[in-house]
Amino acid sequence: MPDRKTIGLWAALLVASGILAFGLTLAHFPAALLLGPMLAAIAFGVQGAGLRIPKPGFQGAQALIGCLVAHAITAEIAGTILDDGILILLVVLVTVLAGAIVGYVLTRLRVLPGTTAAWGSSPGGAAAMVAMAEEYGSDPRLVAFMQYVRVATVVLSASLVARFLTDASAVSAGSMPAQAMAPLSVVATLAVAILGAGVALALRLPAGALIGPMILGSGLHATGIASIALPVPLLEAAYAVIGWYVGLRFTRETLRETIHALPGIFAATLAVILLCAGWAFGLTHLLAIDFLTAFLATSPGGLDSVAIIAVGSKADVSFVLAVQTLRLFVVLITGPVLAKWIARAAPGDTEAGP
Repeated sequence: MPDRKTIGLWAALLVASGILAFGLTLAHFPAALLLGPMLAAIAFGVQGAGLRIPKPGFQGAQALIGCLVAHAITAEIAGTILDDGILILLVVLVTVLAGAIVGYVLTRLRVLPGTTAAWGSSPGGAAAMVAMAEEYGSDPRLVAFMQYVRVATVVLSASLVARFLTDASAVSAGSMPAQAMAPLSVVATLAVAILGAGVALALRLPAGALIGPMILGSGLHATGIASIALPVPLLEAAYAVIGWYVGLRFTRETLRETIHALPGIFAATLAVILLCAGWAFGLTHLLAIDFLTAFLATSPGGLDSVAIIAVGSKADVSFVLAVQTLRLFVVLITGPVLAKWIARAAPGDTEAGP
């Protein structure tokens, strides 16, 4: 049982999150219900609140976001991949290459040791990158800090871009269309979330709690076998949990241990975002897509938060998620290879993978 102090801290975090989310909503920010809790959680984490979101809670939130995505993308995502498959793959490879270049530069400048820079600058799958980094001899705390600084910065920058490129009257919180939700549809959606996440996690798929419901739900929804529908309170709770999960990773202890690397970490984060933004601008001349869609598609993670922003703005959701999903798998496959290459390419480092 949590003690009174812990309960009080959670209550304070809930209030602070609500205030920030309300303010961001008034300012017409997409994903305000994600952004507000994340900013509040960062403040609490750095102040040493010691709060944590249990992993099952985070996975449950991801499963609900997977259902939200399934409601939005239908069969168009497959058509998008088939029609523009080569360019989508090129988008993915350029984004992965941008992360690798930044990691290589950080290692050459000795800002970060060996493979730590490679895992930390890898654009996507933050939780998976931290777990894999430890297996390959990197400092998981520093990798986690790099990854979640990147995720938080991407959410902030993507929200800003979406805010100024989207008509304020058209911005939503990323919720499903307002309509009467049949109880059976809600029950079917929760079943999709549980079954999809359970199977995907059992198969050890990357980001399985998100990918499983997204694939299962989109198939059922696109074919009309089941209607995906979630009550707004459940979606808002999912946004808050994901925001808290990311924000609470920013602890005072982690900051103290990595303070000397902060300038390099922030420089690396901004460099990856700017490289991807430049590539996004180039994409608008190669494909019939707007800059917001291209920016969200090339944003270096994470899939769940970018999905929320895309659904809540006027972006082409099917294209954004096609690119983001494919990149997640590419990053997880190429991560170990790139990490080893960067470690070998940096003479004088002693850290190496097994």
